Amino acid sequence: MFKPIELLVGLRYTRSKHKNNFISFISLASMLGIMFGVLVLITVLSVMNGFEKELRGRILSMVSHVTISETDGSLSDWRDTQQKFLKDSLLKNSVKGVAPFIQKQVMISANGDVRGVLLQGIDPAQQASVSDVDKHVIDGDLKALKPRSYEIALGVELAQQLGVFPGDKVTVITPIIKVTPAGMIPRSRRFTVGSVYRMNMAEYDGSTAFINLRDASKLFKTRDKVSGLRLKLDDLFKAPQIAYQLQNELGNKYQVKDWGEENKSLFQVMKTERTVMFFILFLIVLVAVFNLVSTLVMAVNDKRADIAILRTQGMSASQIRKIFMVQGTIIGFIGALMGAILGVLLASNIESIISAIEHLFNIEFLPQGIFYESRIPSVIKPLQVIGIALGAFILAMLATLYPASQAAKVQPAESLRYE
Repeated sequence: MFKPIELLVGLRYTRSKHKNNFISFISLASMLGIMFGVLVLITVLSVMNGFEKELRGRILSMVSHVTISETDGSLSDWRDTQQKFLKDSLLKNSVKGVAPFIQKQVMISANGDVRGVLLQGIDPAQQASVSDVDKHVIDGDLKALKPRSYEIALGVELAQQLGVFPGDKVTVITPIIKVTPAGMIPRSRRFTVGSVYRMNMAEYDGSTAFINLRDASKLFKTRDKVSGLRLKLDDLFKAPQIAYQLQNELGNKYQVKDWGEENKSLFQVMKTERTVMFFILFLIVLVAVFNLVSTLVMAVNDKRADIAILRTQGMSASQIRKIFMVQGTIIGFIGALMGAILGVLLASNIESIISAIEHLFNIEFLPQGIFYESRIPSVIKPLQVIGIALGAFILAMLATLYPASQAAKVQPAESLRYE
């Protein structure tokens, strides 16, 4: 892009000390601003990527990749449908597990306290193939949910709210009404707390419980129906494609949803937050770019005599323009490169740095009593880093166009008249 003479003069102007120290200060501030903006952007977006990954992992450890039910919220021929998925040549390589479930809203009462809960009836043996809830049990055993055992697994927060432990009794109150000599009352059943699990998510630890599938069928009088089937795939990112394929095969009688659709609002909010945060933090880079424009404009005014001399020696206006473009480009390149390097280093070590700060000042950034995640995860995406650094560099190059064009318009006679 630049001939050697423009490059050499541009480098010379960049390295030399300005007569006006203020220009040097603004030039350094521009470089540091670009560097700091890129650094902060990479670090913050990496942390947000980390939290999103943690949240997605926890959600997917409880829910399935694909859920199948009929449009009325139940599934009658679930055994035949389940076998079809396991034998289908197009799906058996993608589907790792299939499990039925019954899901209803109930009230759970214990020790004079009542809580609204999403009660799920599962088969513990099959559930292990579609979720990892058994891996998060902290007291008891999920395998204790045997048919007619009438045992229940509670989230740790729900168990604390009800004041119960494994072995204690709770009452499950359903919305189904039964007629008795005393009148109409909700159908209820006593259950024994068999296990307690911790997912570190309020939605599951505080408002979800599990019982055996057959016990749920008897409690809700669903007979041979279930709420649906859960599928776990070998690749969670295949879920939309598999769900679309199954919907076409099963027809309009069935409703097929993937994990992204079921949690669409949550992930949409996270995506919006990340986008808004990106634009807010990118303002730091824009401020630095405006500083760069000011730096180059002042540098042009400071070098008007030099420009006039170079023009009288035969240098063209285009060459003058490129000299100042070199100067601004170098500032942008160094700032973007240093910001990317320091941003990656900071994002890679953010957890240990935060821990050191917490230990040094005896503070907690994410108190365990308030936040479910006490550590700060970070996931660095190379393409994201490259995009941020490249975007900052391109903006810096664009910022040189106006000052460089002003330098090219300098008239030698006018500039040398009072020299």
